[in-house]
Amino acid sequence: MSRSRISISLIGALALAACTADRIDPVRPLPEGSPRTVSTASPGRYIVMAKSTGFSPDFAARVAGLGGTVEQIHKGAGIAVLSKLSASAAAQIGAFAEVSDVQPDATFTLDAPLAAAHSDLSNVSTNGGAVSPANAILFGWQWNMRLIGADKAWAAGKLGAPDVTVAILDTGIDYDNRDLTGLVDLSRSASFVPSDDTLATALFPTRNKISDFNGHGTNVATQVSSNAFAFAGVTSKTTLIGVKVLGASGGGNTSGVLNGVLWAADHGADVANMSLGGGFAKAGNGRLVSFINRVFSYASSKGMLVVVAAGNDATDLDRNGNVENTYCDVPHVVCVSAVGPALATDDVNTPTFYTNFGRSAISVAAPGGNAKLVNDKPVASQWLWGADIASWVWSFCSKTELDIVDGVVGLPCASGGTITGEIGTSQASPHVAGLAALLVAELGHGRPAQIKTAILNSALDLGQPGVDPYYGRGRIDVAKALGL
Repeated sequence: MSRSRISISLIGALALAACTADRIDPVRPLPEGSPRTVSTASPGRYIVMAKSTGFSPDFAARVAGLGGTVEQIHKGAGIAVLSKLSASAAAQIGAFAEVSDVQPDATFTLDAPLAAAHSDLSNVSTNGGAVSPANAILFGWQWNMRLIGADKAWAAGKLGAPDVTVAILDTGIDYDNRDLTGLVDLSRSASFVPSDDTLATALFPTRNKISDFNGHGTNVATQVSSNAFAFAGVTSKTTLIGVKVLGASGGGNTSGVLNGVLWAADHGADVANMSLGGGFAKAGNGRLVSFINRVFSYASSKGMLVVVAAGNDATDLDRNGNVENTYCDVPHVVCVSAVGPALATDDVNTPTFYTNFGRSAISVAAPGGNAKLVNDKPVASQWLWGADIASWVWSFCSKTELDIVDGVVGLPCASGGTITGEIGTSQASPHVAGLAALLVAELGHGRPAQIKTAILNSALDLGQPGVDPYYGRGRIDVAKALGL
């Protein structure tokens, strides 16, 4: 997915100097031999589910004998990912005594309701190390944090805890910008996107493989936990781990997501945020549903709560016929819809124009940003940051965000002083993940069902109970959830 940009005019010019551990060159040619486009389509990839006895010791050797490669194998969940296989070879593997099922891998792409907004800032000094996230330089723009009462929690000293970990399954994280530096545990982070790993080696050999080439993951991560230099997160002490399952183009595959969930569960994540999704026809794919359910059940057994975005198709998930909505249809998850003002004068709890909904599908709602469309074109309104078309959810722009045109790499945010606004259920979901992190700090680790119940029971009911399909149990309320 190519992410176009909207330049916006701001009231006042601000500059935020980023903490950059590694050099980021602003423009350079794509090295010879590197991919000129990022493709997530990998023919010959399959996901294999083992029977209860697990995979035999010679499984990899037998796969190799058929011309394939075992990329990953997870004994605990009984899942393996294979590549370089012909369809006939995959059928033969399906006949192995220890194999329950073999399914082709599936691909998907992020679907943003509007292109992200970008703006450069100039002439601002640091905020002097404010003791409260509410003192972040641009907290005044964060209608989203005030809506859910996060500032009330901060005032009561509820800032999260470093021993609580949230995994961000996304496009990676710009881990050393001013709002995120020191919060991302790189030793527990990982990439499951080989095409991005190739780009990372070619373009940024000194940086961690979870560097964000798209920007989406950085925006999502900041809503969960932030140093609150420019923008506050729901928490400011929660530890993040980056689990890259989407590439620079915004695309990914099911095997990468499943491996990412397993990685997070095995590396101490209390919560996983999945601002990604998609869907596939249930007919003929019942076995793929079983694969997904097995992985998420394993994650729950390891004490990890998974929070997922509902999606941006304006679809009733209770009436989507033969479509499996990934991952809201999976047991144990918290499925999040989006609210936000379409115009500056609107109710902040307005369901967004794009959000998926459904009385039984949606768990809770959270701020995702909104816009008013007339003939499919957004209408401008006067916001705190100036005349603009949407109630953006803000963050720093990833310094390694890529524009690749005719083999030349552009780095529009390399200076570290660029901010970005996005909207979507992708932005709503991490607000809930942040609340979950605060509750883990209060209630303890390894209690995903209890944390989910606390989120649901404390939500502010905004609709007619049992009738309104947009809010689930209601819009999250951080202060209420913490008993404030």
